[in-house]
Amino acid sequence: MVTFLGALATLIIGYFVYGKIVEHVFGPTDKPTPALVHNDGVDYIPLPTWKVFMIQLLNIAGLGPIFGALGGALWGPSVYFWIVFGTIFAGGVHDYLSGMISLREDGKSISEVVGHHMGPVMLFVMRIFSVVLLVLVGTVFMTGPAGLIAKLTGIAVTIVLPCVLIYYFLATLLPIDTIIARFYPIFGVCLIVMALGIMGGMLFGVGGHTMPDMQLANLHPKGDAMPIWPLMFITVACGAVSGFHSTQSPIMARCLKDERLGRPVFYGAMVSEGIIALIWAAAGVTFYDGTGGLGAALAAGGPGTVVYDICVGFMGGSGSFTGYIGATLAMLGVIACPITSGDTAFRSARLTLADWLGVEQKQSMKRLMFAVPLLAIGGILSQMDFNIVWRYFSWTNQTLAMIVLWTGAVYLYRTKKDSLAYIIPAVPAVFMSAVTSTYILQAPEGFKLTTSITYPAGIVFAILCLILFARSTVLKKA
Repeated sequence: MVTFLGALATLIIGYFVYGKIVEHVFGPTDKPTPALVHNDGVDYIPLPTWKVFMIQLLNIAGLGPIFGALGGALWGPSVYFWIVFGTIFAGGVHDYLSGMISLREDGKSISEVVGHHMGPVMLFVMRIFSVVLLVLVGTVFMTGPAGLIAKLTGIAVTIVLPCVLIYYFLATLLPIDTIIARFYPIFGVCLIVMALGIMGGMLFGVGGHTMPDMQLANLHPKGDAMPIWPLMFITVACGAVSGFHSTQSPIMARCLKDERLGRPVFYGAMVSEGIIALIWAAAGVTFYDGTGGLGAALAAGGPGTVVYDICVGFMGGSGSFTGYIGATLAMLGVIACPITSGDTAFRSARLTLADWLGVEQKQSMKRLMFAVPLLAIGGILSQMDFNIVWRYFSWTNQTLAMIVLWTGAVYLYRTKKDSLAYIIPAVPAVFMSAVTSTYILQAPEGFKLTTSITYPAGIVFAILCLILFARSTVLKKA
């Protein structure tokens, strides 16, 4: 319990201390925001700050901080380190910079932002990369909640899935204040109830479970066959740093009324997601009394069943009326996370294609031109094995985060030439360069190479990225 509370306190302190440092370095101004300059009644709409925060949080808090955190918990309480320090020094920086740079550049999609600062080759790569990632995200966050709804209601998943797809279509097509801004507060209440309920159940010892304290050892049930580096850092994904967030931040950059609201909205939402991930990682090893029990449960029933069992167990007790109500509220919170990320994933894919091809989106027919094929592809991919789609999503997601962090470093170097501000995103960019390259060389869905090759190769790739950055910025100036 002490470890969990210490990690929770560190996340909160990190927002107020390091978040303030990042904000000060970036330097918000009184310049009119895109929401005020380009108000079109569809995507550029000034919204109340609390709604912008809630939408941003629900946009980014998909299955990653739940399913990903449960997967990361298989390595034991050491996952707390990655969730806490990844959120503060990587994820928060990534989300804040991607949102604020987009805001400064008229709310452009992240692919356009990266291309502006990294050149035409990276622009083309990012356009392809972003659309692929967003469709994968939309697919993952379509099948995941469909399975959870089926588990909760008893309705066949083949019936639930088309209903989720129809909702995604409407959320992708309609103005942002028609569905998303109107219903997200309700989803937000479910999300808060879920997080507080699960955390309270653990802290008050519901079910007689004991929260484990910190161990740095690899406690994965498969032992050395599943090394912490780099597998845990990819598995946790959205709970520490996520490239997907950079595709969502521009959506809210088009709705902010003041640049100074960037820290509570972008950095604050990431810290909130880190807290959700911390809760679920702790819940996994606590409820199943260790990584062995958690691993067996995941293997037997999958993450959906594990989530359901934890909700019932910590929210009132299995078999009781209060337990059922508590589990239902918690499950609704869990379902709200992926649904409210999946819908905006397809929306962001539409905006990315529109920015790419220069097609304005005020007219509904022009929005249909992108929405129909995107949702059709998502529907087809939803028939694939969830675990396969998730693994490719995780690596693509973290690779995008690495690219965006390097973009943030270039931006800060160019705009803050008389300071070392670029170090703030450059350090996590180097780290994520090593993580992503090592993973794809080593993973079963990658090149399946041995650690004797992948570890040094990952380090070399990270150093190479740093050298390329230095040559194009610091050394070029000298």
